[in-house]
Amino acid sequence: MKDGMLEFIKSRRSTRRFLEKELPEDLLKEVIEAGRYAPSGGNNQTSHFLVFQDKEVLKELAELAAEEFSKMEITKGMYKSLANSIRASKKGGYVFHYNAAALVALANRADYSNNIADVSCCLENMMIMANALDLGSCWINQLKWLNENTRVTEFLKKHGLRDGERIYGAVAVGYPDTPDGLPVRTPLPRTGNEVTYI
Repeated sequence: MKDGMLEFIKSRRSTRRFLEKELPEDLLKEVIEAGRYAPSGGNNQTSHFLVFQDKEVLKELAELAAEEFSKMEITKGMYKSLANSIRASKKGGYVFHYNAAALVALANRADYSNNIADVSCCLENMMIMANALDLGSCWINQLKWLNENTRVTEFLKKHGLRDGERIYGAVAVGYPDTPDGLPVRTPLPRTGNEVTYI
């Protein structure tokens, strides 16, 4: 059972360039199913998977997010990736989901104290599964950063977000735009994540 598992974990890398190629439904379902079987606090299973594949809807969502990010200002000590999203949005042409074939946004109840932890477990499972299926994936935080934005929330409600839910993370999934069509799998050296044995 453990054969290859550590390799799939260690070789998982973020993909930020995707081919314009549709994902077969069976592969996408496997990725989602891996997420659905992630652990959750008290086995609550309250994560809600919003699976975006429609190119027009994805385009509209990217444009809306960029418009809202462009209204924000970069502040001292701001998380680097959030600052990059604001900067790219002000410049124009920013597509936060990298034009992947699918974007799986994970919602959970806003009043549930384990919402981000549960969503994170789902996302990690999906990214490892994507790697095992020779698909690229990338963790997407932009919708989480906009999860109290009225315009973005209303858009998401039109596409399945329920009252009382917020998006706490997402994953872009698709075929990597690489010379061999496979994800980059060279593990990056660990420069942090220190371990202390007691």
